Amino acid sequence: MGWSSGDRAASELYGCAVSLFSVPCLLGVISCSPPHRMSPMRLGSPSCLLALLQVALLSATSLAQIPDHPLAGYADHHSIQPGQVMQFMVSSEAPQYEAQLVRLIHGDTNPLGPGFREQEIDASFNGPHEGRLQPLENGSSVLVPDHPALDVTGSFSLVAWIYPTSPGSGTQAIISKWSTADRSGYALRLEEDGSVGLLFGDGTDETNVRTGVSIPVYLRSEKAYPVGDPLHSSLWLLAAVTFDATTGIASVYQLPHTVWPDHPAAGTASIETGAHAVADNNLSLRIAATPGLSDAATSEHFNGKIEAPRIYDRALTADEIAGLLQGQIPAAPVAAWDFSRRIQTRQIEDTSGNELHGHTQQLPKRAVTGHNWDGTEMDFKRAPEQYGAIHFHDDDLDDAGWSRSFEYEVPHDLKSAVYAARLRAGDDEDYIPFFVRPPAGTATSEVAFLVPTFSYLAYANGFGMGGDQLLSLYDKHSDGSGVTYSSRLVPILNMRPKLSLDWEEMTLPHQFTADLHLVDWLENMGHSYDVITDEDLHWEGTDLLSPYRVVITGSHPEYWSEQMLDALADYLNQGGRLMYLGGNGFYWVTNMDPVQRHTVEIRRWGGTQTWGAQPGEHYLSTTGEMGGLWRARGRAPQRLVGVGFTAQGPGRGVPFTRQPGSFDPRASFIFEGVGDDELIGDIPSLVMRHGASSFELDRMDFQLGTPPHALLLATASGHPEQYVHVIEQVYQSNLGPVDTLVKSDMVYFEYPAGGAVFAVGSIGWDGCLSYNDYDNNVSRITDNVLRRFRSDHSNSQQKTP
Repeated sequence: MGWSSGDRAASELYGCAVSLFSVPCLLGVISCSPPHRMSPMRLGSPSCLLALLQVALLSATSLAQIPDHPLAGYADHHSIQPGQVMQFMVSSEAPQYEAQLVRLIHGDTNPLGPGFREQEIDASFNGPHEGRLQPLENGSSVLVPDHPALDVTGSFSLVAWIYPTSPGSGTQAIISKWSTADRSGYALRLEEDGSVGLLFGDGTDETNVRTGVSIPVYLRSEKAYPVGDPLHSSLWLLAAVTFDATTGIASVYQLPHTVWPDHPAAGTASIETGAHAVADNNLSLRIAATPGLSDAATSEHFNGKIEAPRIYDRALTADEIAGLLQGQIPAAPVAAWDFSRRIQTRQIEDTSGNELHGHTQQLPKRAVTGHNWDGTEMDFKRAPEQYGAIHFHDDDLDDAGWSRSFEYEVPHDLKSAVYAARLRAGDDEDYIPFFVRPPAGTATSEVAFLVPTFSYLAYANGFGMGGDQLLSLYDKHSDGSGVTYSSRLVPILNMRPKLSLDWEEMTLPHQFTADLHLVDWLENMGHSYDVITDEDLHWEGTDLLSPYRVVITGSHPEYWSEQMLDALADYLNQGGRLMYLGGNGFYWVTNMDPVQRHTVEIRRWGGTQTWGAQPGEHYLSTTGEMGGLWRARGRAPQRLVGVGFTAQGPGRGVPFTRQPGSFDPRASFIFEGVGDDELIGDIPSLVMRHGASSFELDRMDFQLGTPPHALLLATASGHPEQYVHVIEQVYQSNLGPVDTLVKSDMVYFEYPAGGAVFAVGSIGWDGCLSYNDYDNNVSRITDNVLRRFRSDHSNSQQKTP
């Protein structure tokens, strides 16, 4: 059996610590007053060894194995071209695992469908590989490299504005250069009791002083997703500590920004410690965490916002501390980090003149309001001085940082398709999917399947798949705040074949597994196709789409960037054809970090959502644009594809009924072989058991931008009562148990220059394609449209508004 993360950390730390002349004991209980001072013990004693293990466990608090996944991995890219090299990172509890390249065709194991289908492919990495555990290292912070100016050895002061969101949930560092191993350095922190404290050491003894006044916490007014009511604090405080090396007096200040009589969070303490020096060390300085033996090994992560952290090489007076509440900043700091600068980057600027610049790690949330936000500006770019805070979380994770396990150079003759590295170790199995596209500027087919990888990232590890370490954009952090960033440099446990959600006693293949329904249909119907991804479209724009006559979406292309919308609109206006075979598409404003290029960001507000952005925090930190719904920015999906999100629910699906528009000569090709009174999709489905209209539904709406010449081909209504209308369209005038806007609309319309859109308005559409050996009217209509769209015929009967 391999080491657990804690065991391994303990082993590594013990190996480092045995070379020290003295090792601290952590067994004492730190008191509030007087300060607790501890002396070294004999190396190798039982209590010392126990202390070493405790140090290891403390240093490993941010490390964790993926729950219930002894074998897991990820690749450094989702999309790759022939000739490029992809790297794979794998964590395995087993000492050895087998890797095999496979082409994925049908990923759903439901016995009502074709069953799981994959094709093994020869590859250089096929075969056995050495397994090793690679833990997750959660928790965001700011790293400032070690510098002589930070090694204060005499008097000093540490100050910062803080907005703690989970005080009392363990020790949380605010500014720290503390080394437990040799009792050196210093730290401003929240103590385990939720009060502000100071910790420093002279290399022999350590001193800990705290106010002893716990910051109050309350139950949140809204439930965490999926369940739970975390304790939460919601107030700004000035946290400050000073140490006068001459007198030995240490003082701690915990001063609320808003002054109320007998404020329960206010507290101060001033104590003569007997200490007269601070020992330096070679650790980096951390903001929002305690540094460890390596840059990745941090602990005691802070939950909440930190603003304007500063260090002085003297003990500030009580009057100077009080002046900070009024905006009077003492001169000559050693370091003064201004988080309001370069908000759209991961860089942190020191304005002291000492150039003690740093950078964020594991992507804490920027573009958040500071202690002085007054509500007059919602855009951080217009008032950056009011957005000088960063929101840190103990479960942030932007890059797992695992070591490479193997790599693969994609052969030039490998066809564009959906692939995966299949991993097996005994009974354990995992797949690491990736998408091989044609070389840039080329196409091998007239048809492109646009894989919704932005949506895969949004849902990555959601619905509890990733436990507490891997969170989706539908989850909340441990402090109850919404998750706004998602990265592909972590294992995505639900972007896997053979995976379905259990919902209301139904199986629900979703996103990746559901999109393989379409891949399987294309294969079985003999349609050639290329595979391209959202990320490709985001960076390359219309040039990516131009070689194709037809672009087909996935079943749930919900998350789109402005660059993607612009590219698709240009493509359609230039004669391209789109088959939108899903629902709830083109919905949330999304963008990708333009520098790191592996992380997407959203800010939820104004829509049907699992959490909402806080006031003043509606703009994306990475691009500076307003988040929320595209509808709120004048780009409702109806303007682009004729239909937009209207309802969702977990109940059984229903069929479509043909509408007068389906008999228009412009649409005759769509219904060839379909009877006039024939219900469309009144058949078993691999999504929600039955019916072509299910799960999430779209409808046409001329007020929101559906083109006036669009044809309403068919409508599906009468869904079970579990289906509800979207929040953004619920008004007093349409409250009630029955809502006529809970429906799916199938729409067709033309763009200029021969362009056209066919939209089905339902996530469940693709789940019907394979029924009866692909011989059904959902399959027939889809085939009719694809064959016409990929043909040389322009839409000669098109209507132009």
